[in-house]
Amino acid sequence: MSLNIIVLAKQVPDTRNVGKDAMKEDGTINRAVLPAIFNPEDLNALEQALRLKDANPGSTVTLLTMGLPRAAEIIREAIYRGADTGIVLTDRVLGGADTLATSYSLAQAVKKISNYDIILGGRQAIDGDTAQVGPQIAEKLGLPQVTYAEEILDLADGHVTVKRRLENGVETVKAPLPCVVTVNGSAAECRPRNAKRLMKYKYAVSPSEVAKLSDEQKAFVEARPYLQLKEWGAAFVEADPEQVGMPGSPTKVKNVENVVFTAKESLRLENNDEQIENLIKELITNHTIG
Repeated sequence: MSLNIIVLAKQVPDTRNVGKDAMKEDGTINRAVLPAIFNPEDLNALEQALRLKDANPGSTVTLLTMGLPRAAEIIREAIYRGADTGIVLTDRVLGGADTLATSYSLAQAVKKISNYDIILGGRQAIDGDTAQVGPQIAEKLGLPQVTYAEEILDLADGHVTVKRRLENGVETVKAPLPCVVTVNGSAAECRPRNAKRLMKYKYAVSPSEVAKLSDEQKAFVEARPYLQLKEWGAAFVEADPEQVGMPGSPTKVKNVENVVFTAKESLRLENNDEQIENLIKELITNHTIG
């Protein structure tokens, strides 16, 4: 049984390197100044997709990502590990999207792909930590969903069996295909890059990247269709301009404040309620807690 698998992934700011310029005045992330990485839990989802591909010869894995044109970097990373191709959904009008606008845009792209059996993605992205986009996409597409997945145990007879890792235990569920599955960080880590695939696909580029190549490099890519990544805009996926980007985002960031932890002198408290109360007030005031 061959499968058409879509993996939803996001290129996110590396939260280990967030500085004072991380946010713009309008409350959106200043992605241009931040190092970008493959969202960790999306890598867990990619591994589950690749295991399905291994178990079902003839299957294809397509990575779908929304972001700046440089998000093609994570498509190449996914291809090095075993994915077949990818699509960058990028357009200026998509900028500043919250989870509602993001899920709408991605759902429109999935509709454009049309032929799929299962959609996988990470539980949440480290730059937002909402865990909303996957479930919202399922709702917009009218598909069943399985969240907090730790392992896909079986896929047969038009159903997928999934082990879920919950706060207080483990649950095994079965869902009909097609469906959306969001994967936990407790799932198996993604396999490393394959050296042969790295050598074969290292020159894979999106249309935005092709424009920056020399004539010789362009000819090299044009002669090899497998190196040509797809890049779609809002109009191509027939997105309603009022439901994408800032216009389609009811969530607005009013204020962003950096909290920097620094080492200070130690403080010894007596067994005194007043001292403890004053300490708590101080910690709340300087945003150490609360």
